[in-house]
Amino acid sequence: MIHIEDKKECCGCWACYNACPKHCIGMKEDEEGFRYPVVDASLCIDCGLCEKVCPVIHADKADTPHAQQGFLAQHKNEDIRKESTSGGAFTAIASWIIRQGGIVYGAGYRKGTFIVEHQGVETEKDLSVFRNSKYVQSNVMNTFKEALGHLKAGRWVCFSGTPCQIEGFRSFLRGREYEKLVCVDLVCRGIPSPRILTRYIEAQQALIGGEFTNVLFRDKHYGYHYSSFSIYNKEKGKDYHKGVDSNAYLRAFFNNLSDRPSCYDCRFKKRYRRSDLTLWDCFPIEKFTKQMDGKGTTRVLVQSEKGEMIMNATGSELRTVRVEPDKLVSDVREMFHSVPMNPQRGQFFKDCNVLPPADFFRKWFPITWKVRLNAFVRLTCHRLGVYTFAKRMFMLVYTRKDDRK
Repeated sequence: MIHIEDKKECCGCWACYNACPKHCIGMKEDEEGFRYPVVDASLCIDCGLCEKVCPVIHADKADTPHAQQGFLAQHKNEDIRKESTSGGAFTAIASWIIRQGGIVYGAGYRKGTFIVEHQGVETEKDLSVFRNSKYVQSNVMNTFKEALGHLKAGRWVCFSGTPCQIEGFRSFLRGREYEKLVCVDLVCRGIPSPRILTRYIEAQQALIGGEFTNVLFRDKHYGYHYSSFSIYNKEKGKDYHKGVDSNAYLRAFFNNLSDRPSCYDCRFKKRYRRSDLTLWDCFPIEKFTKQMDGKGTTRVLVQSEKGEMIMNATGSELRTVRVEPDKLVSDVREMFHSVPMNPQRGQFFKDCNVLPPADFFRKWFPITWKVRLNAFVRLTCHRLGVYTFAKRMFMLVYTRKDDRK
């Protein structure tokens, strides 16, 4: 019977929930808004399956090498690329699966809400629900069992998610391999709490008014290199766009305040993964090639022969450039290292539960003159077309400063 004593030992992947033959495991929300398994002992038959499929219990931190290939990818459809967080590679991969009569699972909003849940889609039009990063932990629900059912029926299945979710799904399958299964993971910094997102939307609703039609965490309203947290409104003139410098939700995330406890000691930070394809951003495109522009590019690390086949099959939709895998991953700290826990994290969540939403975010992320100046400088650099150059110079100076310490 699975029992969580140290919350760092549970990544919230839902594998145990999906595996339980007696359906006696519930995923209960704690005081921070994260879900953990709770077992109804009166129904449990002590089969031990929940522990057998737990990816954290059986995590292998060894980064054992296997053959890899590296690509840079940009979707040829500029509308799809603009809607995507980076280069739109996932849409091309998922479209191929659907054209084979398959189904694609990923994280998207539950219809009519801003609750992020894993769900399956079977048309290319519906893939839009997966575009743009979701900086919040998704509820996997029954999708592991659903995906397995489609695999047993002989259908192609693409299952996408964070590294811990893919490890959870693979553990749920208990070593069984399926010819038509494609797993896609991403390079993940950490997973914020759904409660923080709910409180933030409540605060913004009170401030802005109107009816929110979409919330995007990495919108290209100002471009790829200066992406914004955007809220689109049904009422004209009430759309909201703020960058990481001034948006409270992003500031909480990048200050390591809102992540799940397991993210501060992630067991799945490695290069060689159990997925077929690993995807993430490529901001310094000029470091790799002059054949692509700076409007959004996906780095793709091919982890298997099946992943290579998929990349070859998407050639009509993607512009690609091959890159040596060593070079592709050389500057990617998030692939290998967990973020440090902010020492104020405990108080942050206490305040979240007692303060009104607007007061909570105002206390933790006041809009000071420094914040306003930072936002003004960034936006001005973007409008002058020098944002990428200025950011690169800042990082160069910052890195040299750290080296002298």
